[in-house]
Amino acid sequence: MPILNYTTEIDVHKTVGEIQRALAKAGVIAVNVDYDGKGEPMALMFLIKFHEEVVNFRLPSRWEGVLKHLYNDPKVPRSFKTETQARRVAWRIVKDWVEAQMAIIEAGQAEIVEVFLPYAVTNSGQSLYQVFNSSQKLLQAGAPSARAPGAGENHD
Repeated sequence: MPILNYTTEIDVHKTVGEIQRALAKAGVIAVNVDYDGKGEPMALMFLIKFHEEVVNFRLPSRWEGVLKHLYNDPKVPRSFKTETQARRVAWRIVKDWVEAQMAIIEAGQAEIVEVFLPYAVTNSGQSLYQVFNSSQKLLQAGAPSARAPGAGENHD
């Protein structure tokens, strides 16, 4: 099955604007666009106030992975196997994901910082996910005895 949104014709700049509006509606205090040298959006940088501190987040659109998927999917027509299309698709996927996160936040199932936490920018300039990914000792082993008290208990 082809990747989500693979036939989109919506310009990346329009999609980025839609994401910015969704983030603003959710209460972020600033949103900026990170561009590559060709004027194409690469990531959204935004600020969220959390416990009286301002936290910086960077939400990238990694279109290269989308392009690879488009190329490798025999069901995707050749006309959709371009960098331009991959950029459009990647940003539409990000928009859909952000909208889903907003629904979770609006439903009271999570807080905004909670859903975007992997994209928080640390003092080193890396995302929290990048720091986590490069460290082998951040989490306890997954053995049942290492679980937090009450983890996995059925409360139904």
